[in-house]
Amino acid sequence: MISNEIKEFLACETPAAWLEAALRNQDTLLIDHANCEKKAAATAMSLLYRYSEHTELLRKMSQLAREELLHFEQVVNLMAERNIAYIHLGPARYASGLREHLRKDGKHVLVDTLIVGAFVEARSCERFARLVPLLDPVLAKFYRSLLRSESRHYEDYLALAALYSEEDITSHVQRFREIERALIESPDPQFRFHSGVPVASAA
Repeated sequence: MISNEIKEFLACETPAAWLEAALRNQDTLLIDHANCEKKAAATAMSLLYRYSEHTELLRKMSQLAREELLHFEQVVNLMAERNIAYIHLGPARYASGLREHLRKDGKHVLVDTLIVGAFVEARSCERFARLVPLLDPVLAKFYRSLLRSESRHYEDYLALAALYSEEDITSHVQRFREIERALIESPDPQFRFHSGVPVASAA
């Protein structure tokens, strides 16, 4: 369901305990999924404003922002059909846990931000694929429909990171690969779309 490239890019699979928690908390799963789509669109728009001199970035991020907002709308519609209220959820530790390791100087922060974007999209793609066989037909069909665009978003982020870096990005990808693995495999006090192992299941 997902490419071998994404499987190799990520250092680990989603733990079974997270999948079990997702099935028990499908309302939270959908609410936080909507949040993730909205944040992804906002990230793309932020990059558009901050790096307006990079033509290829402008082209890719404008497309990505449109697609993420469409996905947000689709999730909100699914929630309405299931009478799920769009309540406030606190943020997951995942994205902030990745971003805190960005190199801070201006020359490198863009490259690291793009690498982080690639990991977020790759993990999203992997989780959609793992969830599809476990969900009801309507939600499974929707998540299956997202796989291609999420995979393309991962490819776009990684290609842009390589394009705008003055050095080979392999070592930096590997650095974030291990950080991402730790966030996914370690105990997590809350369930979110990108959370780690639920604490109750990790004991």
